[in-house]
Amino acid sequence: MIVLLSNMLLGLVRLLVGARGVGHDLGRHDQSRIYFANHTSHLDTLVVLAALPGDVRRTVHPAAALDYWGSSKGKRFIAEQLLNSILIDRQRSTDADPLEPMMEVLHNKESVLIFPEGTRGHGDRIESFRSGLYNLAARFPDRDLVPVYLDNLSRIMPKGSFLVVPMICTPRFGAPIRLKRGEERRAFLDRARDALAELAPPRDGGAA
Repeated sequence: MIVLLSNMLLGLVRLLVGARGVGHDLGRHDQSRIYFANHTSHLDTLVVLAALPGDVRRTVHPAAALDYWGSSKGKRFIAEQLLNSILIDRQRSTDADPLEPMMEVLHNKESVLIFPEGTRGHGDRIESFRSGLYNLAARFPDRDLVPVYLDNLSRIMPKGSFLVVPMICTPRFGAPIRLKRGEERRAFLDRARDALAELAPPRDGGAA
């Protein structure tokens, strides 16, 4: 029943916004990866998962904010049961490392999806990355980090809106990167952000 509901939800996402992934190899079910994407809408996670092949999707655990997705039984059911998400406490209400659940997934040779900006933007630019992506890359230097650029979602479901405007969103998967030996935190985060920004389609005749 859970698998059926999940497939129905992702099928609805594909019907509304397309969500057909393009670009680099989307991965294999036996690969442990760190996917990272820009964050502009509550639909972001759904669109990335809808774009992945089913056997890959079942091994991907998106990071989701506990204060939002854990705020009701319904949201928590969708996040944990239908989307296989890891709920992350952004408020740091305990001394526990918020990355620990993601590290456990990676230790188990599965994949995670994170949004390094940390909060939703308005889609006009990619904000500076927070340190979580660097910390994961430093602890798992043998894992590929795959940028995923999501276009149009800030217009399909803008920040603060709960209405979906049917438009096409094409998740663009880029070439994997890894943390270089001796690379400083800020240099790595800027390089990762640039790798994501380079996937954006040109706008108004110029670069995004």
